[in-house]
Amino acid sequence: MTQISETPEVPDMGRRQFMNLLTFGSATGVALGVLYPFVKYFIPASSGGGASGVTAKDALGNDVIASEFLANHNPGDRTLAQGLKGDPTYLVVENDSTLADYGINAVCTHLGCVVPWNGSEDKFICPCHGSQYNAQGKVVRGPAPLSLALAHTNVEDDKVSFTPWTETDFRTGENPWWA
Repeated sequence: MTQISETPEVPDMGRRQFMNLLTFGSATGVALGVLYPFVKYFIPASSGGGASGVTAKDALGNDVIASEFLANHNPGDRTLAQGLKGDPTYLVVENDSTLADYGINAVCTHLGCVVPWNGSEDKFICPCHGSQYNAQGKVVRGPAPLSLALAHTNVEDDKVSFTPWTETDFRTGENPWWA
């Protein structure tokens, strides 16, 4: 009589293959779970928008309605809104109580602080290192090396939107550094 030696400690081939597949699948799932955010970090986010641009949002995240905005703001006001890529961007009310056709990005070109508007001095003054910009965002005192970025301000169906500024910078006569 031949005796087959089956030891209970050694699983049969089908069970072993199943366990190997399960281990490989688990390790692959964990590796992909860790790798996905890492890869996603290096892929630039879509700036959204298309032809109509990005709708401006107020501090509460609501769309900026041009008629309501102009009714509540005086000529010369500069008010922050959420602009392109989520950057804080100033909406400018002209002296004739209309919106300017440009918005001013509020991110300082020195170290990236948000630059507040100082109405009493009629300029933007960076609280971090003292850079100053005129009413249109042109740098007038360093250490900031460049003027604030611009965006086109458009009104469509009474909603304010921003589109990228790619033309010559009207403040310096040069190509935009931010494009």
